[in-house]
Amino acid sequence: MKTALLVIDVQMAFVQDDANGASRSNPSASDNIATLLSEFRQRGDKVIHIHHHGQDPSDPFNPNAPGSAVQAFAAPLESEDLVIKLGGSGFVGTSLESILREAKIERLVVCGATANHCAESTTRSASDLGFDTYYVADGVWAYSVTGPDGIEHSADQVHSVTLSTLHGEFATVISTLEVLAI
Repeated sequence: MKTALLVIDVQMAFVQDDANGASRSNPSASDNIATLLSEFRQRGDKVIHIHHHGQDPSDPFNPNAPGSAVQAFAAPLESEDLVIKLGGSGFVGTSLESILREAKIERLVVCGATANHCAESTTRSASDLGFDTYYVADGVWAYSVTGPDGIEHSADQVHSVTLSTLHGEFATVISTLEVLAI
């Protein structure tokens, strides 16, 4: 089965969030994404980078903002596809599906940021489109959030709930080491 690695939104805006003290889950995500990139490149499997470009000039992901730049360890190689998205899912309003279909990709491995936002949205879309989707539990991260009811949810709680809601319904949730074995 032909497989592609989707590396989602590994951009500098998150480095800025971390530097500003945001409460984040899974500090090893970057190392795990680097491992996945290395393995997929070594195997000659397809790697697709998906970057977010916010349309509001004040958005840290605006293409003119420093936060939109890719983190150096996850920079696309010249031979790798780069898809720019304007919303949550890497499939909405982009060429991602046609890139995958043309390459006859059937299985997707999803990593990147954030667990409960764009990585999750892309995973759900992939499932709806019929791709065999694997979501890398230790290759994503989340930040703490406060719900509309005022209840605060820790980054680890958000991460865990995201994995729980995706697994078995929209994706198979696995670790980086498990990905290396497929």
